[in-house]
Amino acid sequence: MRIEKTRSIFRGWTLAILLICSGNLSACSGDNDGGNDDNGELPVGNVTIKITPDKKTVLRNPLNGWVLYFNRGWDENFWTETGYDNVNVPELSEPVKVSDYASTCYLRTSWSSLEPEEGKYIWNDPNARLTRLLKSALDRGMRLSFRIVVDGRDQGLNTPQYVFDAGADWYPDPNGSNGANRKSPYPDDPVFQQKYEKFIEAFAQKFNDPDKVDFIDAYGLGKWGEAHTMVYKDYGNKSKVFDWITSLYARCFTKIPLVINYHRLVGANNTSGWGAVASDTEQLLNSAIDKGYSLRHDAFGMNGYYQDWEKQFASRWNYKRPIIMEGGWIINQHRYWIDPSNKYREGHPEDVRQGEFDASAEARVNMMDFRGGDETASWFKCFALVQRFVSEGGYRLYPDMISLPKEVKGGQKVTIVHRWNNMGWGYCPTNIPQWNQRYKVAFALLDDKKEVKKVFVDEQTDLSTWLKGQPATYNFDLTLKGVSVGAYKWAVGLVDTTKNNAIGLQMAVKNNLLESGWVELLDVKVN
Repeated sequence: MRIEKTRSIFRGWTLAILLICSGNLSACSGDNDGGNDDNGELPVGNVTIKITPDKKTVLRNPLNGWVLYFNRGWDENFWTETGYDNVNVPELSEPVKVSDYASTCYLRTSWSSLEPEEGKYIWNDPNARLTRLLKSALDRGMRLSFRIVVDGRDQGLNTPQYVFDAGADWYPDPNGSNGANRKSPYPDDPVFQQKYEKFIEAFAQKFNDPDKVDFIDAYGLGKWGEAHTMVYKDYGNKSKVFDWITSLYARCFTKIPLVINYHRLVGANNTSGWGAVASDTEQLLNSAIDKGYSLRHDAFGMNGYYQDWEKQFASRWNYKRPIIMEGGWIINQHRYWIDPSNKYREGHPEDVRQGEFDASAEARVNMMDFRGGDETASWFKCFALVQRFVSEGGYRLYPDMISLPKEVKGGQKVTIVHRWNNMGWGYCPTNIPQWNQRYKVAFALLDDKKEVKKVFVDEQTDLSTWLKGQPATYNFDLTLKGVSVGAYKWAVGLVDTTKNNAIGLQMAVKNNLLESGWVELLDVKVN
C-alpha cells in the first residue's frame, strides 16, 4: 500500500461533519465537495465517526500507570495477608483490590536472593518463595520490574557469598555490628564484575520478555541500590564502572526499557548521600540515556532532595524519555513534616501524597508508586488522587474522529482520515530503542463473527508525538486489493507490529470496544 504523510488540521469543517450525536460513537456522512487537502476537507463519500473518550477505566499499558512495590520477604500469600485484596476506600461502599489499579509490580531485591549459589537461579525453581511471588503478579495480568541490589550496607549480605569466596575484594558496613554479614563488593573489582556479568546474562535470558517485564531499574550499585554513596578501590574508576554496568544491561536487555535514578551524585562517593551536583553527573546520565536508558527518581515529594536541578533535568527530557516516580518520604518512619516546603503537617500523610502528586504532574511522569504498608493505604485514603492519576497521568490515547468509506471496490484506493488525542500529561514512549516504534495505528476489516480478516497498518503514525492538547491527524491511503467481496465492519486499534499486528495497547475508548481490543466503527461493503 502507498502511505502519504500529509497531515491536516481540519479547520473549517462543516456543521454536518462535526455533528455530535447521542452515544459514544456517532456517525455522519462526509459528502463535501472537495478532496482531502490542507483546508481540512474530507474525502467525498466518507462517513465521519466521532468517538467519546473513556476517562476513568484503568488502562494496563506498559510504562504507564501505578506501580505496586513488592517486599523482598513476601510470598504469594501477601495479597490477603497485607489486606491488598481488601482495601477500604472512604468514597466507595465496597473495598477494592490494589491490583485493580496497579499494572506493574516492582521487586527491589538482592543478587543473593536470586542466585544464592553460583548458577543456582531461583526462577528455575517453581517452589522458591520469590518465584511464587512473581507468578502471583503475572497470574493477575500484571507486569514485573526489578532493581537488584549488591551493596550490603544497612541491609545484609546482598551479594552472594560465592563471589567473595572466589576472591572479590570487599568493604564492611561502618555502621554494622558484624561487618562480615554486611560486606559489599567494590564495583571496580574484576572478580565481582566477572561474576555479576554472568548473573545478569542469565537474568536477561529469563526476563528479557516484554510480555512479562515492564522495566528494569538497571544500575543497582551504591547504597540501597540508589546509585549514590559509592565506595571504590580507586575513585578514578568511577566513569569506567558506570560505562561497564550501563553497557552490560543495555547489551543484555534489548527488549525491556531500562531506567536509572537521575541522582545529582550518580556514581559518586559522597558519604551523606546528598550534596551539590557533581560536575560529571550530567555527562554520566547522558551517556546512559544514549544507550537507551529512561529516567526514574527515588525522592519525589522530598523538597530538600528533589530540587531545581532535578526538575530542570526532568524537563529537558520530557517527551524524549519517560520518567518513573518513586516517593521519598516513608510516612511511618520519616519526619515528613520537616520538609522544607512547609506544606506537610505532622499527622497528615495526605499532605505528602498531594506533594508527590503535584511533583509528578510537574515532571510529567508516566508511572507513580504504591509502596508497602502505610504508603499504599494512605494513597487509598486519598482516592481522588489515585483516580486523577488514572485519568490525567501517563498516556491515555484515543481517536476522537475517524473518516472512512462505507462502500469500496476491491483494489480501489481509499483514504482514511484519523485524529488522535492524549489525555495524559506523559507520553507513549514508542521512540525508546527497546520499543523502536513497535506500536502503530491500524485499521481492520472484521467479518460477521468479529474476526479480523485484513489489517492495514498506518506506518506513518508516531505515538510518541501525541501530546496533551496537541491532536495528531493523519491521512492514510490504502487499497483493498485481495479482499474478498462481501460485507465487513471497519475497526481501529493500536497494534504491536512485532506480534503480527495484534492489539498491543489499550485505547481510552469504552463503547464498541471488543474483547480483542479493536473498536468497531462502521459497516463497509466491498464490491
